[in-house]
Amino acid sequence: MPSSHNMLLAINPGSTSTKVALYEGTNPRIEETLRHSSEELKGFKHFQEQLGFRIAVVEGFLAQQGVAASDLAAIVGRGGLLKPLSSGAYLVNHEMLHDLRSGQYGMHASNLGGQIAFALAEPHGIPAYIVDPVSVDEVCDPARISGLPELPRQSMVHALNTRAIAHRHAAALQVDFHSLNVVVAHLGGGLSIVPLLNGRMIDANNANQGGPLSPERAGSLPVFDLVKLCYSGRYSEAEMLKRIAGAGGLSAHLGDSDLRNAEQRALQGDDLAYRVIEGMYYQIAKEIGAMAAVLKGACTGILLTGGMAFSAQLVERVSSYVSWIAPVYCYPGEEELRALCEGAWRALQGIEPINAY
Repeated sequence: MPSSHNMLLAINPGSTSTKVALYEGTNPRIEETLRHSSEELKGFKHFQEQLGFRIAVVEGFLAQQGVAASDLAAIVGRGGLLKPLSSGAYLVNHEMLHDLRSGQYGMHASNLGGQIAFALAEPHGIPAYIVDPVSVDEVCDPARISGLPELPRQSMVHALNTRAIAHRHAAALQVDFHSLNVVVAHLGGGLSIVPLLNGRMIDANNANQGGPLSPERAGSLPVFDLVKLCYSGRYSEAEMLKRIAGAGGLSAHLGDSDLRNAEQRALQGDDLAYRVIEGMYYQIAKEIGAMAAVLKGACTGILLTGGMAFSAQLVERVSSYVSWIAPVYCYPGEEELRALCEGAWRALQGIEPINAY
């Protein structure tokens, strides 16, 4: 059972850092990024071998803050690559730990989130959660059908930030989250354009291999020409995959994935930069329109979020295309630690159910 305290610890492991936060309910007490040098990490062959090191780092953070694990109501970790799940908070159990450790669904630094949370929580009898991992899949059946039976469309979405922003929007409007019909556009290094019908994410462009071009990803591509490029002999399979997700989009066109630099170049008369960012704005708007269509006219808001939503130019240009559909709201940034704590708090308070893996 949760303790009588209301303090939460959130853990978000990245490839070279571990982001941590302490929250009092949904109010931040401290957030910190614990960076790991190449010297510290060089002895580990893969992420899983770093588990003990990462646990010790988080324990050191707690000690610096004068907080014992037993003082916490719960510990919440970033969800890793897992089987398809509905959204919400999940109690970390041994089946989940097995899948995170084995990399059965893929290996990523975020796989350590639930493991660290469990290792710190279990000795003190407090719950360890994950919230809205990238494997959240609430897509409706028609959205899964592609033109080839061998290639069904898959859900790959920035679920954590998407749902956190939708919850924040519902609270701002003082409406029930489960009555919310909106399109959320997460605009970061990758893009997720997601329609929520009664709070459920019923569709999404695959953030890795579809939708608009983004700072680092190619988005949807001309299929015939893509196949020819794959067989041209110019690139290995690994190189092609990297060009599609990691070195595509703005990076491929401009040699730089930073939207701020691209906008500055366009302002200074760089025609290529201007054309590429205008193309990205256009494609974002077009994808928002497509996702609004599946809400059958019931869309009550378009929510722009993620790091690129700090760009006034992007917000203005995208809004000029889509504001006729529904009011546009801007929630810039991606506060993953806050989103983790808010999701865990909703579970602790019984606002949302605690799901079993």
